[in-house]
Amino acid sequence: MILYPAIDLKDGVCVRLKLGLMDQATVFNTDPGAQARDFAAAGAEWIHVVDLNGAFAGKPVNAAAVDAILKAVSVPVQLGGGIRDLTTIEAWLTRGVARVILGTVALKNPELVKDACKRFPGRVAVGIDAKGGRVAVEGWAETADITVTELALKFEDAGAAAIIYTDIDRDGVLSGPNVAATAALAAAITTPVIASGGVSSLDDLRALKAVGGIDGVISGRALYDGRIDLASALALLKEQAPC
Repeated sequence: MILYPAIDLKDGVCVRLKLGLMDQATVFNTDPGAQARDFAAAGAEWIHVVDLNGAFAGKPVNAAAVDAILKAVSVPVQLGGGIRDLTTIEAWLTRGVARVILGTVALKNPELVKDACKRFPGRVAVGIDAKGGRVAVEGWAETADITVTELALKFEDAGAAAIIYTDIDRDGVLSGPNVAATAALAAAITTPVIASGGVSSLDDLRALKAVGGIDGVISGRALYDGRIDLASALALLKEQAPC
């Protein structure tokens, strides 16, 4: 299982939101590039980046901060937030982003997502965020009448690199991940699933790993406030299950 340390960008700095609310942001680092270097130095194999302003604006906003991260590290970076068309997708991939995450557009224009997956194989992930079990879009400001699994199944044959599933009700509040819902999603689809939201301890990582079928996990606040030591977490997830 891969651990993706998260860098959420708001107004050019690294923050974590509480329950997806932009007015509930805590600043953890004013230098995104330095934060990315710290994660890479601790052994992170990937870095997960979200342009929070972009998610609400529907277009990239924190491009300078993303560029600083790309310049600072050699590990692959996946990026979401405000990526709504093929031009923006191609621009980010050309600038050095290893994988883009398509969220709102996955619900509103699934054919674009399928086209992107074909054009850029292995470099497009689908981000599905849920509030009360329903899909949330537009920076989590709107909730649609469709379940996570229903939306994920639309992309089963599209060739998406992963489905990134975030439980908004647990995001940024350190209440533990929604293991049952994540496991159910992973069991329902063949596309790799990455869990996000609520991870607060090594025990949470153990619980996700024990389920089986979950390919990765994203953690943010717990890494910033010291509840999870990144090096220890990486070592845990690399451990082989006993025979």
